[in-house]
Amino acid sequence: MSIRPVIETRRAQPHIEGAGVHLHRAFGFQDPTEADPFLLFDDFRGDHPRDYSAGFPWHPHRGIETITYVLAGTVEHGDSLGNRGTLGPGSLQLMTAGRGILHQEMPKGDEQGRMHGFQLWGNLPGRLKMTAPRYQDMPSEALPERHEDDGTSIRVVIGDYRGVKSPVEGIAADPQYLDVFVAPGRRKTFKVDTRRRAFAYVFEGAGNFRDAARPEGVLLEKEVMGREVNIRDLSGNRTLVRFGAGDEVTVTAGPEGVRFLLISGAPIEEPVAWAGPIVMNSEAELRQAFAELRNGTFIRPAH
Repeated sequence: MSIRPVIETRRAQPHIEGAGVHLHRAFGFQDPTEADPFLLFDDFRGDHPRDYSAGFPWHPHRGIETITYVLAGTVEHGDSLGNRGTLGPGSLQLMTAGRGILHQEMPKGDEQGRMHGFQLWGNLPGRLKMTAPRYQDMPSEALPERHEDDGTSIRVVIGDYRGVKSPVEGIAADPQYLDVFVAPGRRKTFKVDTRRRAFAYVFEGAGNFRDAARPEGVLLEKEVMGREVNIRDLSGNRTLVRFGAGDEVTVTAGPEGVRFLLISGAPIEEPVAWAGPIVMNSEAELRQAFAELRNGTFIRPAH
């Protein structure tokens, strides 16, 4: 057994997307090999409707799968094929854009105005980029959880964890997507297939994923009394942790515990040509996609 080393920790960066949604982007639109088979990961949350109510109006996708996991509030969605629905707290949506789809996503807050969710983009291999679009919507109660004696809880959003299996199937990246809480001071180890690339995204509490000897935040440069200093941020909030090779990930939780997503997938290892919401294998395929958007042939009949 070998513990995966931490090869990078970094904070998700503020970003404005859609019609003015304030979110934090952990990765995306940089080196597409960094997290292959994943392309982009966004954390969208806010306590005030002004941060998110403008939403993500109609826009195209081709060549990818989007995985949307909602923790608080709701997301109403609709598309060019006539699909409509609402994602509630704890629910999941997988959208295979395939050969092309136009859709919109409009977030709404809960009774306190809070909205929180994540969106992950998975790449499609070349042989599937022009497949027919489809959806898988999973309500909160469909996603199983495992509760362990030491207070650890693992929600299996996608994949299988120690025999607890999500009903989601047929995702090209074949991800394991876990929503994990580790109780204060506890040390836990999670199996990860050696063939997969893996990352964790901390969004509550703090934890140490390095030697797991003690909880530790991310070293950041902050302004203190007018001076830039390096300090250890113990919050862990909005921290991306990327792992190297190995078959286990280990974490020691801080004094308030730690909650994080642990996500892994098998690399596709194909050329990536990427422009906004369209991801293909070549520049020629990108040009064709945008030509079809202009001439009205981007959306194709279901048959």
